[in-house]
Amino acid sequence: MSDTPLVDLVVPVLNEAHVLEGSVVRLREFLGATFPYRWRITVADNGSTDGTLEVAERLAERFDDVVCFRLDQRGRGRALRHAWSASDADIVAYTDVDLSTELEALEKLCRAIHEDGFEVATGSRLMRESRTTRGPKREFISRCYNLLVKLVLQTRFSDAQCGFKACSRRVVQEVVPQVVDQAWFFDTELLTLSEKQGYPVKDVPVTWIDDDDSRVKIVSTAWEDVKGVARVRLYLWGGAHREAKARRAAQAR
Repeated sequence: MSDTPLVDLVVPVLNEAHVLEGSVVRLREFLGATFPYRWRITVADNGSTDGTLEVAERLAERFDDVVCFRLDQRGRGRALRHAWSASDADIVAYTDVDLSTELEALEKLCRAIHEDGFEVATGSRLMRESRTTRGPKREFISRCYNLLVKLVLQTRFSDAQCGFKACSRRVVQEVVPQVVDQAWFFDTELLTLSEKQGYPVKDVPVTWIDDDDSRVKIVSTAWEDVKGVARVRLYLWGGAHREAKARRAAQAR
């Protein structure tokens, strides 16, 4: 990795025409003013029907540091997989379009990878130093889900689904292709496979404010996540992660 790595910040979007331009403009202003690395913003439209793609294309024409693409099939995990795999960046990251997570934490994620030897860095809303503003229902569901992940999958990271993560090129090439889920469980599966196979994962406390306009279907998403946890548990019982970890250790010698 060069002394000045390129960071590709992906913004996955589904029917976000009403907020996309404002979010991208805000991202550009922040990155241009304070971010220490080279950067690019990639808008990843996955199946929008409300004009989101048209907004993204106008932004890409307006700004040289913004690119966009469209996938006909929906799924945040699918969009991230495509964007990260196609990217030539040294570090890939993503943020939700609502920008609920403080942008100042992006530098911490990227420094953890570029300078501190981590392969994955993830924002956490559940660490002692984190500052989170959200309703009691979402707080309860989030804490219960993350407790389930810890108990069933025996993981160490604290927050599986914060929409704010960064990965090294190595993880994109070696771990992302193993991730099965194409939707919301993508995050949990990526973190779990990375940790279990010996790729160091960094928890970064963040300030996070709930988006009142969030249209995530909590009950159905939670059920899909539970099924995902069960599937990954079966994978871990099979021991394939230990073989992958051993191969990685042998290659590092």
